This record gives sequence, structure tokens and C-alpha cells, in this order.
Amino acid sequence: MAGSRTRQRRPVADEELIRTLFNEHGKAMLAYATRLTGDRASAEDVVQEALLRAWRHPDSLTNVKGSVRGWLLTVIRNIVTDRVRARNARPAEVAESPTTVPVEDDHADQVLNSMVVLEALDQLSTEHRVVLEQVYLRGCSVAEAAEVLGIPPGTVKSRSHYALRALRDQFPARHLGIEGAA
Repeated sequence: MAGSRTRQRRPVADEELIRTLFNEHGKAMLAYATRLTGDRASAEDVVQEALLRAWRHPDSLTNVKGSVRGWLLTVIRNIVTDRVRARNARPAEVAESPTTVPVEDDHADQVLNSMVVLEALDQLSTEHRVVLEQVYLRGCSVAEAAEVLGIPPGTVKSRSHYALRALRDQFPARHLGIEGAA
């Protein structure tokens, strides 16, 4: 029976119902929704949704035990509660941007970087490569590397300098992470 009533509604009567509800209760509805949401734009959306529900269920407005305003404000509270629950039910959305750095690099990137570095090291002379291995890979000081390799500290420094220069010539320094190194 309610379905037949809905089909018999006239568009002019529907429009008049919503217009009357908004004229009589719109300010109170908007104020209440703004207080609940803390945002004017969201509050306007909530009021619009409440008026839409009133339009879909006009019989609720006449069979209400309380006032029409009370019914509308209850609908607003329910809409806001539903939105909060829906927002809390899923993880927060994070916008992607070109400046956002991934939390963790892809493993494939690390493998590729290692392959590029190893290939570049293979292009160096043995003397230059062993100096870089001692100083950068094993973390030895210049004096420790000199002792391990059996060469003077000054030679360790110069070989390290020329080895890094040769690496820079092979590919941009930004890939090595040694932009400030000289």
C-alpha cells in the first residue's frame, strides 16, 4: 500500500514538501549538523541527505510521535553517526604525491643497484677496487686499509680519490649517494 502511495505522489507536492521542511527547519538542521560534523560543507551534505530521506518517507513525518523537527534532527544524528562509523571501519586514505617517499624501497631496486655498483667496480683496476672495498665496504680507516694492503696511507687516499672519480664518470653520482664526496 505504501508503494502505491509513492507512485501516486505528484512532483509538485514533493517539491513543496521539501521546500516547506527546509524553510521551517533548515536553519536548525544546518546548525545541528555543523555542530556534529565541525564542517559547514559536510553539514550541508548531511542536511541534504536528511531532506532526501524525508522525501522518500513522507509517511514518517505524519506518523511521528514527536515533532517533525525532532524526527529530522534524529535523522541527521544517524547520518553523521553512520559516516563516522564508515570512516573508522576502513584505514585512512593517504594521497600519493611525487614528493612522498615510499616507506620501504622495493627489493628489486636494491638488487638492481647492487648489480650496477658491482659492474662499475669491475671496471676499476684491481688496486683501486681493493682500496674501495677496504675503506667503504669493510669500514676500515685509511691507516687500517694501508696496513691490510701493505701500502702507505697516502697511496690509500690517492687510489680512493681516483677510484671514486672513475665511478662518477661511469654513472651519475646521485645513484651512488656520494654527491658531496670529492
